[in-house]
Amino acid sequence: MQALRSQLGARTEVPSWLGGLSDPPVAKALHAIHADPARPWRLDELASLAGLSRSSFAERFARRVGMPPVSYATNWRMRVAARQLAASTTTVSAVAAQAGYLSDSAFHAAFRREIGLSPVAYRRKLRRP
Repeated sequence: MQALRSQLGARTEVPSWLGGLSDPPVAKALHAIHADPARPWRLDELASLAGLSRSSFAERFARRVGMPPVSYATNWRMRVAARQLAASTTTVSAVAAQAGYLSDSAFHAAFRREIGLSPVAYRRKLRRP
């Protein structure tokens, strides 16, 4: 990671996860999100981790990463869930619980919004020959 950061440095102009890693306060929040994707991250918690006010953190994160911090956390949570659905036979309910959702319907809605398919349709699509 250090090699990538030093190579790209300030030249990372396109918002991305990698762009976020080049900014230490944003990188702290990204590391926290990636370490605990099931946590229902709030803007104030992430801003506190970054050592910034909510408004300056939100603006800085969106500029570096390309989306608001809480949206990124939800997107990452769904990507982790999608990997679990693809790589295992774990029930959708169990994946929802592991992703931090208290109800299957909330998980289904969030998954569809982020991935574009329901969890069942996503799994079915991946398993088609």
